[in-house]
Amino acid sequence: MQRVRHPIAPLLALGLMAGAGGCAPTLPGADRAPAYLGAEAAVLSDDLVNMVVRMKHPDGPEAVQAYARCAAANYALGRGYGFLRHVRTQLGQERGGIVKADAVYTMSAILPEGIRTIDAEVVVADCAGQGIPTV
Repeated sequence: MQRVRHPIAPLLALGLMAGAGGCAPTLPGADRAPAYLGAEAAVLSDDLVNMVVRMKHPDGPEAVQAYARCAAANYALGRGYGFLRHVRTQLGQERGGIVKADAVYTMSAILPEGIRTIDAEVVVADCAGQGIPTV
């Protein structure tokens, strides 16, 4: 027995496939994707900045710390400073899977002493390559 295909069958199949996208099940964990929720800078003195960032569902504390570093580096560049030195970071958990980092950095035009120094231009470029916002 030979099967006869109706000429409209391929169009009907395409229409059904296009409509199926709205009915597709959500993948587990899709609602827990990391999200960057913003950064706030507070100047503590001429060369000291406090950066507070929030992330929803970060992949770990390193992700929130990287977000704070990216925001601080961009902030320093905007103020005419090329370098930072990390002073401290405090992490805190908020409701709904939101993690907050409260970080303090010194800013300087020349490379500061210490082992926790940051070249702001290099960090901002790296952040862009990783898709981490700097604002």
